[in-house]
Amino acid sequence: MTRRTATAAGIAAGYAADLYFGDPRRGHPVAVFGNAAATLERRMWSASRFRGVLYTALCAGGATATGLAVSARTRNNATARFAATTVATWAVLGGSGLATEGEQMARLLDAGDIAGARARLAHLCGRDPDGLDATALARAVTESIAENTSDAVVAPLFWGGVAGLPGLLGYRALNTLDAMVGHRSPRYAEFGWASARADDLANLIPARLSAAAAALCAPLVAGRSQAALLAWRRDAHRHPSPNAGPVEAAFAGALGVRLGGSNSYGGRVEDRGPLGQGPPPGAGDLRRAVRLSRLVGLAALATGFGLAAAGRPRFSRAAGRR
Repeated sequence: MTRRTATAAGIAAGYAADLYFGDPRRGHPVAVFGNAAATLERRMWSASRFRGVLYTALCAGGATATGLAVSARTRNNATARFAATTVATWAVLGGSGLATEGEQMARLLDAGDIAGARARLAHLCGRDPDGLDATALARAVTESIAENTSDAVVAPLFWGGVAGLPGLLGYRALNTLDAMVGHRSPRYAEFGWASARADDLANLIPARLSAAAAALCAPLVAGRSQAALLAWRRDAHRHPSPNAGPVEAAFAGALGVRLGGSNSYGGRVEDRGPLGQGPPPGAGDLRRAVRLSRLVGLAALATGFGLAAAGRPRFSRAAGRR
């Protein structure tokens, strides 16, 4: 087994481990990284873009360097490369946990437990839950499933396929930093700027792969590919995020529902136009969104596996002397 096939097989095994085991109950590596990054933030924070750039470089650079070091140590040991890639892929993926939360929210809404659903919403997104009714809660969860399918499933698999262990760990570090300090708030407007922009760049390709996969898989959840593509093209620009917009619009079109509207985050209201056409989503649509998320994840697995197995192209000296 070559290094390339070991990496590809490790990505597939890590994906299977996420499906079977879900997230670790204790000592999740992403949580460990987040705690370390939070400690460093308390020491480094300043309303300064320069300090934020340095903070992002230290945190994401450290994670990437760890991936590079492990890659170097396993260069001549395909079994060790496979094991390391499996563990890293399992650690950075969030597909199983995302599906579990979506299904749990659907059960709460079916049972009419609005208070329970409001309390559970924090597991998926930072939207203010107070005052949200069943329709608003279903919309919030559907949007979160769409966005996090790209962030926590497609993007890690893509960067793992492109860059192996450094890609897996470096991407997940950036995405975690964005969730921690990339907010548009007075505290993080300057300090979190670098983390937010780096995460935007890292997700440019994965987000569009996610939207394309959602359109491709729409018929498998009783949707239409054409509607998903139309919503992506027509509505994505209405979302303030350059990456969440295409994914949420494509999911809306694929599911035949209407997403978007006014959202409140920590008392700050964010208005966006409608995404997709149709009725607001309900509990049944949440379950369809979970199925669509899993299908998009499988498409991303095929992409990541293929990229890893193919490896970087090699050019002969003769071709380089043209």
